[in-house]
Amino acid sequence: MQTIVVLGASNNPERYSNKAVKILKEKGFHVVPVHPLLKEVEGLSVSASLDDVKDPIDVLSVYVRPEVFLSMITSVEEVKPKRVILNPGTESPAIKMALERSCIPYHTGCTITMAKNGLL
Repeated sequence: MQTIVVLGASNNPERYSNKAVKILKEKGFHVVPVHPLLKEVEGLSVSASLDDVKDPIDVLSVYVRPEVFLSMITSVEEVKPKRVILNPGTESPAIKMALERSCIPYHTGCTITMAKNGLL
């Protein structure tokens, strides 16, 4: 079973990061929501940071602003996800360059669409 970390998970059902947690959970993935202030999202315990995720990360699905993600790039390098998905609005040339320098594969796309279409 793949472990998918949703960085920037939300407990607001209107947010795409919440919808991603929900669909990933429904599809049978091991989902780890990450948010510094939340304790639970869609019935799952939330990790406060990437450093708190203990499982190997198959996919890191990003739902934070580019400048926030860029400030976390050292933590991303340390957890070594097998792949990063940069959801719409989260990508930037600087992030792509940082991931390439770290040899971390990435894809720009929508986690929700990918999950619904069996592309994860």
